[in-house]
Amino acid sequence: METIAIKLTRYSHGAGCGCKISPAILDKILHSPIAHAPDARLLVGNDKRDDAAVFDLGNGTALISTTDFFMPIVDDAYDFGRIASANAISDVYAMGGKPVLSIAILGWPVDKLPPEEAQKVLEGSRAVCAEAGITLAGGHSIDCPEPIFGLAVNGLVNIADLKQNSTATPGCRLYLTKALGVGILSTAQKRGLLLPEDAAIALKSMTTLNMLGEVFGKMKYVKAMTDVTGFGLLGHLAEMCEGSGLAATIEFDKVPVIPSLPYYLEQNCIPGGTMRNWDSNGDKIGPVTATQKYILADPQTSGGLLVAVAEEGVNDFEEELQKMGCHFEEIGWMQKKIGGHLITVI
Repeated sequence: METIAIKLTRYSHGAGCGCKISPAILDKILHSPIAHAPDARLLVGNDKRDDAAVFDLGNGTALISTTDFFMPIVDDAYDFGRIASANAISDVYAMGGKPVLSIAILGWPVDKLPPEEAQKVLEGSRAVCAEAGITLAGGHSIDCPEPIFGLAVNGLVNIADLKQNSTATPGCRLYLTKALGVGILSTAQKRGLLLPEDAAIALKSMTTLNMLGEVFGKMKYVKAMTDVTGFGLLGHLAEMCEGSGLAATIEFDKVPVIPSLPYYLEQNCIPGGTMRNWDSNGDKIGPVTATQKYILADPQTSGGLLVAVAEEGVNDFEEELQKMGCHFEEIGWMQKKIGGHLITVI
C-alpha cells in the first residue's frame, strides 16, 4: 500500500510566528482599565513588552519565564517540533539567560492527524532541548481544530547580566544575527513555489539556537537585546526604540537577507503578517520602497537576535565575534529622538 506523506501546513490557516496577533490588536488586548499593584520582585513584566518575564529570586539571580507556540510552518512533523522549540527557547537567550527547563504545549486535531505525527513533533522538540542542554519535562495537550505546538521555558540569569529591549543608549550600534526572509519562504512553501535549496536554508535558520544571547548577556557593552520574530525587524526595533526613548537608523544594504528573496517577491510571496505588521508600525517608519517594506516587516520564525552595542564597545564586540567564528555586520544605530519618525531607513 502506498504511504501518503502528511503535509502539516495544509491543516493550519497560518504559519509559525506569522500567526501572531498584530501589535495594534495586541495593545488593545493587553490594556487593562484596572490598576494593578506592582510586584517589586517582577523585574520585567507585561508592561515592558519584552521577550520574557523576569522574577528576582533574591540572591542576585533571576528566573526567566516565557512561552511561545504556533501552527506549523513546515510540513514535516519532526522539523516542526524543532523549529517551535528553538523559537521558544530563544526568548530566554534574548534576555541574556541560560535555559534550564521546558514543558510542552500541544494542540492536536485527533480526528484529522494520527497521534504518530504528534509523537514526531515531540521527538523534534526533545532533540532541540537536548542541544540547549535542557529537559522536556512534561506539558499539556488538547484536542483542537489545528495542530499547535510550543514550549513554556524557564531560565536563569545573574541580574547584573540581564538584557532588556528597553535599555539601549544613544550611539548604540545595531547587529542582527540571522538573515531576514523566512516568512517569505514559508509563504512560497504554502503555495508550492519553494525551491529545495531555499527550504534547506530556511530550516537551518529556524532550527539554529540563539545561544549567543547567553554570551552577549555577560558583555557589559551590550546595552539592549531582543529576538526578531513575528513582528518583523521593524516591529521589534520599534519596541526597542519606544522602550529606550530613542530613534533608530537602519542601513538597508547592510541588513542580512536570504539571497533568493527577490525571486519570491516577484511572485508576490508576501505573508499576511507582513501587512499586519506594517499597518501597526508603518506610521513610525520613514519613507521606504515596497521591497524594503516587504523584507523589513517580514514576520520571522525563530529569527535572530537584535543586539544594541555601546559605541565604545564595538571593537571589542566584533573581536569577540571573530573569536567565536561569527561575523555580523553593523546594520544601523540608535540616536536621540528629536521629532520625525521613530525609524529611518537609508
